[in-house]
Amino acid sequence: MVDQPHATGRCLCGAVRFSVGGPLREIVACHCKQCRNQTGSFVMASAASVDDVTIQGEQDITWYCASEDAERGFCSKCGSLMFWRRFDSPYISLMAGSFDEPSVLRTAGHIFCADKGDYYEIDQAVRQFAQGDKGELAIWIEPGVQ
Repeated sequence: MVDQPHATGRCLCGAVRFSVGGPLREIVACHCKQCRNQTGSFVMASAASVDDVTIQGEQDITWYCASEDAERGFCSKCGSLMFWRRFDSPYISLMAGSFDEPSVLRTAGHIFCADKGDYYEIDQAVRQFAQGDKGELAIWIEPGVQ
């Protein structure tokens, strides 16, 4: 891990905070029904290696087993969705709205567009995938690169 965090973030009330000392994936928007049910809209998240993420306030995180494969972490005090992680992955997703600004991140694309809500449109200028992207949107930003 680098000495200075590449990015930091927090929940709404500040009880849960994180810092990332390594590369971050560009933002991926997920429009699956599960993400929409959890948040009331689609989810936008970056990702980082679990080894590069330091979390403060872990005692205030509630992990919800969202499927056989993954779980979602949210602040038990204010309800902010903060994390998503697949059980067998060395990466953790970090919700885009929780990053402190400037985040230096950009949206790489949208996944599960076939499941999107009928009440919004997706910018046609950004890559879209009907289902998952099979790793095509894994665009990583190195620490210190603006």
